Amino acid sequence: MSTVGVLLAAGAGHRMGGPKALLRDASDVPFVDRAVGRLLDGGCEAVTVVLGASADEVRVLLDEAGWSQDDAVSVVVADEWAEGMGASLRAGLAALASAPASVTAALVSLVDLPDVGDDVVRRVLAAGAGEDVLARASYDGVAGHPVLLGRGHWSGVVAVARGDRGARDYLRGREVRLVECGDLATGRDVDRPGEL
Repeated sequence: MSTVGVLLAAGAGHRMGGPKALLRDASDVPFVDRAVGRLLDGGCEAVTVVLGASADEVRVLLDEAGWSQDDAVSVVVADEWAEGMGASLRAGLAALASAPASVTAALVSLVDLPDVGDDVVRRVLAAGAGEDVLARASYDGVAGHPVLLGRGHWSGVVAVARGDRGARDYLRGREVRLVECGDLATGRDVDRPGEL
């Protein structure tokens, strides 16, 4: 059994003034490069990067980082990315539909989580495995990302993921294991330049 990371990096980042996938951290590492590395270092067997806004520019960053030559990293473009996170999530999970049966779960993360490291990824992955798993990181009791979705839930998530709600409507009312990670990170995403 294995888990594939799904990195949602398609948004236009209107409040940020541009796509967050193009941002760089204090060490000049592109957010998208760092996020892919953290998913792989944390235990994901592979990563599917979902692009949308400025997809060609983000591909250049992936090329420069060497991810384009790595068989563990694939890219899919969410044609309806402007609709919101739901479209990105649908595109990412749809891309995994033809994955080998050994891929039993997807770990969904966001490109704009600067302090979520491979230690958080590792802890959430340790919460369970298999086609029925539902788990997500929490930070001081508040649910956040990444979110672990067993393969048995993918079609249900795709059916309801709309707008900026992602998997929220699907997860509501289901038993989702919260994995406390507040000792490792804040889990906050960045929305505005002042938050960098």
